[in-house]
Amino acid sequence: MMTLLQKIIGLLINLISLFSPRLAGRIALFLFSKPFKGKVNEKQSDFLDTAFREELKFNDTPFMTYRWLGKKETILLAHGWESNSARWQDLITHLRKRGFGIVAIDAPAHGRSGSNRFNAILYAEFIKVASERFEPKIIIGHSVGGMASVLFQSKYQKEHVLKMILLGAPSEYADVINRYANMMSYSNRVTNHINLLIKERFGDFPKAYSTANFSEHISSAGLIIHDKKDRIIPYNDAVQIKAKYKNSQLVSTEGFGHSLVSDEVSNYIFDFIDN
Repeated sequence: MMTLLQKIIGLLINLISLFSPRLAGRIALFLFSKPFKGKVNEKQSDFLDTAFREELKFNDTPFMTYRWLGKKETILLAHGWESNSARWQDLITHLRKRGFGIVAIDAPAHGRSGSNRFNAILYAEFIKVASERFEPKIIIGHSVGGMASVLFQSKYQKEHVLKMILLGAPSEYADVINRYANMMSYSNRVTNHINLLIKERFGDFPKAYSTANFSEHISSAGLIIHDKKDRIIPYNDAVQIKAKYKNSQLVSTEGFGHSLVSDEVSNYIFDFIDN
């Protein structure tokens, strides 16, 4: 059903592009950057309310942080698309038992954070503000949260960040755009205008935003975990990141999909943190 709806929407936007390519590109980019899930539900709220909540700001955009105190170093968690900080509940529970302090961030337009649109560049700035406030020694990012974490550390080179863990992270933003365009069956005209609008808004074309290339400038020790059967972000993205992220190791899994929620994955994380 969703595939049919996507095809219909793609067809309508392709038709619009015949008369106004720029308008078609704007609509397509709106759909790409507008999450339709990720707000906090009642069950998630019960868990998140066990934390100290603190609203921070980047420029005029507020975003929510959740903090659980611990005697050991602080770990910052950055979730992915159409999710929120509650996705980390199992991992947070185990990390707290081990004595770590935890800070989780709601991404732009997700959870209890502000902004009507999501993008990894703004997310990276949220991470910067939270990093300066809480000085985490370790950052764990899932999916686009991993990309935003790498963009942040590559740009700002925070010395207190000693380790980074990337879970199912995408490598090339251009590939993400192309997969979206293929999913929606957009014409080349629409896809080209998506790329032009991204350049106008953020200063560069999607191909400039590469987790692999950004990671080349990071000295923090890295752990990359990716499932070989990930249907959202292809396993080859992890291979690309590993090739450029010299101070890193790649752990390949099978059967955990894109979410990578499992005791086995948690144990890889614990081993990396402890050693």
